[in-house]
Amino acid sequence: MNEAYEKLKEGERGAWVSIFAYIALSAFKLTIGILFMSNALQADGLNNATDIIASIAVLIGLKISRKPPDADHAYGHFRAETVAAFIASLIMAVVGIEVLLNAGKILLSGKHETPEAWVALVALFCAVVMGGVYYYNKRLALKTGSKALMAAAKDNFSDALVSIGAAIGILGAQLAMPWLDIVTAFIVGLIICKTAWDILRDSLHQLTDGFDKKQLADIKQTISQVQGVLKIKEIKGRSNGSQTHLDITIFVSGELNVIEGHEIADIIEDKLKEKHEIFFVQVHIEPMM
Repeated sequence: MNEAYEKLKEGERGAWVSIFAYIALSAFKLTIGILFMSNALQADGLNNATDIIASIAVLIGLKISRKPPDADHAYGHFRAETVAAFIASLIMAVVGIEVLLNAGKILLSGKHETPEAWVALVALFCAVVMGGVYYYNKRLALKTGSKALMAAAKDNFSDALVSIGAAIGILGAQLAMPWLDIVTAFIVGLIICKTAWDILRDSLHQLTDGFDKKQLADIKQTISQVQGVLKIKEIKGRSNGSQTHLDITIFVSGELNVIEGHEIADIIEDKLKEKHEIFFVQVHIEPMM
Protein backbone atom coordinates (compact mmCIF):
# COMPACT_ATOMS: atom_id res chain seq x y z
CA MET A 1 0.00 0.00 0.00
CA ASN A 2 2.80 2.42 0.88
CA GLU A 3 4.50 1.77 -2.47
CA ALA A 4 1.27 2.61 -4.30
CA TYR A 5 0.91 5.87 -2.39
CA GLU A 6 4.54 6.82 -3.05
CA LYS A 7 4.04 6.34 -6.78
CA LEU A 8 0.98 8.59 -6.71
CA LYS A 9 2.96 11.24 -4.87
CA GLU A 10 5.72 10.98 -7.47
CA GLY A 11 3.13 11.37 -10.22
CA GLU A 12 2.09 14.74 -8.81
CA ARG A 13 5.37 16.18 -10.11
CA GLY A 14 4.18 15.62 -13.65
CA ALA A 15 0.92 17.46 -12.99
CA TRP A 16 2.85 20.44 -11.59
CA VAL A 17 5.16 20.48 -14.62
CA SER A 18 2.12 20.57 -16.92
CA ILE A 19 0.48 23.38 -14.94
CA PHE A 20 3.53 25.65 -15.03
CA ALA A 21 4.18 24.90 -18.72
CA TYR A 22 0.56 25.64 -19.68
CA ILE A 23 0.45 28.90 -17.73
CA ALA A 24 3.58 30.19 -19.46
CA LEU A 25 2.72 28.96 -22.95
CA SER A 26 -0.95 30.00 -22.93
CA ALA A 27 -0.06 33.57 -21.89
CA PHE A 28 2.69 33.67 -24.51
CA LYS A 29 0.56 32.30 -27.36
CA LEU A 30 -2.53 34.39 -26.62
CA THR A 31 -0.49 37.58 -26.40
CA ILE A 32 1.34 36.94 -29.68
CA GLY A 33 -1.78 35.63 -31.40
CA ILE A 34 -3.88 38.68 -30.51
CA LEU A 35 -1.18 41.26 -31.22
CA PHE A 36 -0.14 39.74 -34.54
CA MET A 37 -3.52 38.45 -35.75
CA SER A 38 -3.06 34.67 -35.77
CA ASN A 39 -6.32 32.79 -35.24
CA ALA A 40 -4.53 29.43 -35.12
CA LEU A 41 -2.14 30.65 -32.41
CA GLN A 42 -5.04 32.14 -30.43
CA ALA A 43 -6.89 28.83 -30.64
CA ASP A 44 -3.74 27.02 -29.51
CA GLY A 45 -3.33 29.45 -26.60
CA LEU A 46 -6.97 29.01 -25.58
CA ASN A 47 -6.45 25.26 -25.62
CA ASN A 48 -3.45 25.61 -23.28
CA ALA A 49 -5.41 27.93 -20.97
CA THR A 50 -8.08 25.29 -20.40
CA ASP A 51 -5.40 22.64 -20.07
CA ILE A 52 -4.38 24.47 -16.88
CA ILE A 53 -7.77 23.59 -15.39
CA ALA A 54 -7.52 20.01 -16.64
CA SER A 55 -4.03 19.64 -15.13
CA ILE A 56 -5.24 21.04 -11.81
CA ALA A 57 -8.06 18.47 -11.88
CA VAL A 58 -5.48 15.73 -12.42
CA LEU A 59 -3.35 17.08 -9.56
CA ILE A 60 -6.35 17.15 -7.19
CA GLY A 61 -7.29 13.62 -8.27
CA LEU A 62 -3.79 12.36 -7.52
CA LYS A 63 -3.81 14.02 -4.10
CA ILE A 64 -7.22 12.55 -3.20
CA SER A 65 -6.07 9.13 -4.43
CA ARG A 66 -3.38 9.12 -1.74
CA LYS A 67 -5.95 9.28 1.06
CA PRO A 68 -6.00 5.99 3.01
CA PRO A 69 -9.09 3.76 3.18
CA ASP A 70 -11.86 4.89 5.51
CA ALA A 71 -15.33 3.74 6.56
CA ASP A 72 -16.87 4.87 3.25
CA HIS A 73 -14.00 3.81 0.98
CA ALA A 74 -12.76 0.38 2.01
CA TYR A 75 -10.69 0.06 -1.16
CA GLY A 76 -9.11 3.50 -0.75
CA HIS A 77 -9.56 6.58 -2.94
CA PHE A 78 -7.47 5.50 -5.94
CA ARG A 79 -10.35 5.95 -8.39
CA ALA A 80 -10.32 9.70 -7.76
CA GLU A 81 -7.60 10.09 -10.40
CA THR A 82 -9.85 8.36 -12.97
CA VAL A 83 -12.64 10.79 -12.10
CA ALA A 84 -10.14 13.63 -12.53
CA ALA A 85 -9.22 12.37 -16.00
CA PHE A 86 -12.93 12.15 -16.83
CA ILE A 87 -13.49 15.77 -15.74
CA ALA A 88 -10.43 16.88 -17.69
CA SER A 89 -11.80 15.24 -20.85
CA LEU A 90 -15.11 17.11 -20.51
CA ILE A 91 -13.29 20.43 -20.15
CA MET A 92 -11.22 19.67 -23.23
CA ALA A 93 -14.33 18.73 -25.22
CA VAL A 94 -16.04 22.04 -24.40
CA VAL A 95 -12.97 23.98 -25.49
CA GLY A 96 -12.61 21.97 -28.69
CA ILE A 97 -16.19 22.70 -29.68
CA GLU A 98 -15.73 26.40 -28.85
CA VAL A 99 -12.63 26.59 -31.05
CA LEU A 100 -14.51 24.96 -33.94
CA LEU A 101 -17.43 27.36 -33.59
CA ASN A 102 -15.21 30.44 -33.47
CA ALA A 103 -13.22 29.31 -36.49
CA GLY A 104 -16.47 28.71 -38.35
CA LYS A 105 -17.74 32.21 -37.58
CA ILE A 106 -14.51 33.81 -38.82
CA LEU A 107 -14.48 31.68 -41.96
CA LEU A 108 -18.08 32.56 -42.83
CA SER A 109 -17.46 36.25 -42.19
CA GLY A 110 -14.81 36.27 -44.93
CA LYS A 111 -12.45 38.39 -42.83
CA HIS A 112 -9.01 36.78 -43.03
CA GLU A 113 -5.94 38.30 -41.45
CA THR A 114 -2.35 37.45 -42.39
CA PRO A 115 -0.09 37.07 -39.36
CA GLU A 116 3.62 37.88 -39.42
CA ALA A 117 5.82 35.03 -40.70
CA TRP A 118 7.97 35.01 -37.57
CA VAL A 119 4.90 34.10 -35.49
CA ALA A 120 5.32 30.59 -36.91
CA LEU A 121 8.61 30.34 -35.00
CA VAL A 122 6.70 31.07 -31.79
CA ALA A 123 4.40 28.13 -32.50
CA LEU A 124 7.32 25.82 -33.30
CA PHE A 125 9.15 26.85 -30.12
CA CYS A 126 6.04 26.07 -28.07
CA ALA A 127 5.74 22.70 -29.84
CA VAL A 128 9.28 21.80 -28.76
CA VAL A 129 8.59 22.83 -25.15
CA MET A 130 5.35 20.86 -25.01
CA GLY A 131 7.06 17.88 -26.63
CA GLY A 132 9.54 17.91 -23.76
CA VAL A 133 6.71 18.05 -21.21
CA TYR A 134 5.01 15.12 -22.98
CA TYR A 135 8.19 13.03 -22.88
CA TYR A 136 8.69 13.76 -19.17
CA ASN A 137 5.09 13.00 -18.19
CA LYS A 138 4.89 9.85 -20.32
CA ARG A 139 8.00 8.40 -18.68
CA LEU A 140 6.68 9.32 -15.23
CA ALA A 141 3.25 7.86 -16.03
CA LEU A 142 4.80 4.57 -17.14
CA LYS A 143 6.97 4.49 -14.03
CA THR A 144 4.13 5.21 -11.60
CA GLY A 145 1.31 3.49 -13.50
CA SER A 146 -0.81 6.62 -13.18
CA LYS A 147 -3.61 6.60 -15.76
CA ALA A 148 -4.51 10.21 -14.98
CA LEU A 149 -0.93 11.30 -15.65
CA MET A 150 -0.89 9.27 -18.86
CA ALA A 151 -4.05 11.12 -19.91
CA ALA A 152 -2.24 14.38 -19.18
CA ALA A 153 0.71 13.18 -21.27
CA LYS A 154 -1.62 12.44 -24.19
CA ASP A 155 -2.95 15.96 -23.86
CA ASN A 156 0.65 17.28 -23.89
CA PHE A 157 1.35 15.37 -27.11
CA SER A 158 -1.78 16.66 -28.84
CA ASP A 159 -0.80 20.20 -27.81
CA ALA A 160 2.60 19.76 -29.44
CA LEU A 161 0.86 18.64 -32.65
CA VAL A 162 -1.54 21.57 -32.41
CA SER A 163 1.36 24.03 -32.22
CA ILE A 164 2.98 22.44 -35.26
CA GLY A 165 -0.33 22.77 -37.10
CA ALA A 166 -0.56 26.41 -36.10
CA ALA A 167 2.91 27.04 -37.53
CA ILE A 168 1.88 25.42 -40.81
CA GLY A 169 -1.23 27.60 -40.98
CA ILE A 170 0.77 30.78 -40.33
CA LEU A 171 3.34 29.93 -42.99
CA GLY A 172 0.56 29.08 -45.42
CA ALA A 173 -0.93 32.51 -44.87
CA GLN A 174 2.34 33.99 -46.13
CA LEU A 175 1.84 32.12 -49.42
CA ALA A 176 -1.26 34.14 -50.33
CA MET A 177 -3.53 31.63 -48.58
CA PRO A 178 -4.79 33.55 -45.52
CA TRP A 179 -7.71 31.16 -45.15
CA LEU A 180 -5.24 28.38 -44.26
CA ASP A 181 -4.78 29.91 -40.79
CA ILE A 182 -8.53 29.52 -40.19
CA VAL A 183 -8.53 25.98 -41.54
CA THR A 184 -5.69 25.17 -39.16
CA ALA A 185 -7.80 26.52 -36.30
CA PHE A 186 -10.46 24.00 -37.37
CA ILE A 187 -7.87 21.23 -37.25
CA VAL A 188 -6.83 22.43 -33.78
CA GLY A 189 -10.43 22.11 -32.61
CA LEU A 190 -10.76 18.62 -34.07
CA ILE A 191 -7.55 17.45 -32.41
CA ILE A 192 -8.76 18.78 -29.05
CA CYS A 193 -12.09 16.98 -29.45
CA LYS A 194 -10.40 13.72 -30.52
CA THR A 195 -8.04 13.77 -27.53
CA ALA A 196 -10.95 14.55 -25.22
CA TRP A 197 -12.92 11.59 -26.61
CA ASP A 198 -9.99 9.19 -26.18
CA ILE A 199 -9.53 10.18 -22.53
CA LEU A 200 -13.30 10.13 -21.90
CA ARG A 201 -13.65 6.66 -23.41
CA ASP A 202 -10.76 5.23 -21.35
CA SER A 203 -12.07 6.85 -18.16
CA LEU A 204 -15.58 5.47 -18.64
CA HIS A 205 -14.14 2.03 -19.39
CA GLN A 206 -12.28 2.06 -16.08
CA LEU A 207 -15.15 3.56 -14.07
CA THR A 208 -17.44 0.78 -15.30
CA ASP A 209 -14.88 -1.87 -14.25
CA GLY A 210 -13.67 -2.61 -17.76
CA PHE A 211 -10.32 -4.38 -17.99
CA ASP A 212 -7.86 -5.07 -20.79
CA LYS A 213 -8.13 -8.68 -22.03
CA LYS A 214 -4.50 -8.86 -23.10
CA GLN A 215 -3.28 -7.74 -19.68
CA LEU A 216 -5.54 -10.33 -18.06
CA ALA A 217 -4.05 -13.03 -20.32
CA ASP A 218 -0.50 -12.01 -19.30
CA ILE A 219 -1.47 -12.15 -15.63
CA LYS A 220 -3.04 -15.58 -16.14
CA GLN A 221 0.20 -16.81 -17.72
CA THR A 222 2.19 -15.67 -14.69
CA ILE A 223 -0.16 -17.44 -12.27
CA SER A 224 -0.16 -20.70 -14.24
CA GLN A 225 3.64 -20.89 -13.91
CA VAL A 226 3.51 -20.95 -10.11
CA GLN A 227 4.33 -24.40 -8.78
CA GLY A 228 1.31 -26.01 -7.14
CA VAL A 229 -1.31 -24.25 -9.28
CA LEU A 230 -3.14 -27.06 -11.09
CA LYS A 231 -5.73 -24.91 -12.84
CA ILE A 232 -7.06 -21.38 -12.83
CA LYS A 233 -10.80 -21.58 -12.30
CA GLU A 234 -11.54 -17.85 -12.51
CA ILE A 235 -9.72 -14.55 -12.70
CA LYS A 236 -11.31 -11.11 -12.68
CA GLY A 237 -9.59 -7.74 -12.80
CA ARG A 238 -10.61 -4.13 -12.44
CA SER A 239 -8.79 -0.82 -12.38
CA ASN A 240 -9.00 1.30 -9.26
CA GLY A 241 -7.31 4.45 -10.48
CA SER A 242 -3.67 3.60 -11.15
CA GLN A 243 -3.99 0.36 -9.19
CA THR A 244 -5.20 -3.04 -10.37
CA HIS A 245 -7.39 -5.26 -8.20
CA LEU A 246 -7.55 -8.98 -8.93
CA ASP A 247 -9.89 -11.72 -7.71
CA ILE A 248 -8.42 -15.14 -8.46
CA THR A 249 -9.71 -18.66 -7.87
CA ILE A 250 -7.28 -21.54 -8.40
CA PHE A 251 -7.32 -25.32 -8.00
CA VAL A 252 -4.57 -26.99 -5.97
CA SER A 253 -4.03 -30.57 -4.91
CA GLY A 254 -6.61 -31.75 -2.40
CA GLU A 255 -3.82 -33.40 -0.43
CA LEU A 256 -2.30 -30.06 0.59
CA ASN A 257 -2.96 -28.70 4.06
CA VAL A 258 -4.12 -25.15 4.81
CA ILE A 259 -0.59 -23.81 5.36
CA GLU A 260 0.69 -25.22 2.05
CA GLY A 261 -2.27 -23.76 0.18
CA HIS A 262 -1.69 -20.40 1.82
CA GLU A 263 1.98 -20.47 0.78
CA ILE A 264 0.96 -20.92 -2.86
CA ALA A 265 -1.35 -17.92 -2.56
CA ASP A 266 1.52 -15.88 -1.10
CA ILE A 267 3.80 -16.87 -4.00
CA ILE A 268 1.14 -15.76 -6.51
CA GLU A 269 0.84 -12.39 -4.77
CA ASP A 270 4.62 -11.94 -4.78
CA LYS A 271 4.92 -12.85 -8.49
CA LEU A 272 2.15 -10.44 -9.49
CA LYS A 273 3.79 -7.67 -7.49
CA GLU A 274 7.22 -8.41 -8.99
CA LYS A 275 6.23 -8.85 -12.65
CA HIS A 276 3.12 -6.70 -12.99
CA GLU A 277 3.34 -4.28 -10.04
CA ILE A 278 -0.08 -5.39 -8.81
CA PHE A 279 -0.43 -4.91 -5.06
CA PHE A 280 -4.10 -5.77 -4.46
CA VAL A 281 -4.79 -9.47 -4.98
CA GLN A 282 -7.37 -11.84 -3.48
CA VAL A 283 -6.58 -15.53 -4.03
CA HIS A 284 -9.21 -18.19 -3.31
CA ILE A 285 -7.99 -21.78 -3.04
CA GLU A 286 -10.12 -24.77 -4.05
CA PRO A 287 -9.03 -28.44 -3.79
CA MET A 288 -8.84 -30.70 -6.84
CA MET A 289 -9.22 -34.36 -6.00
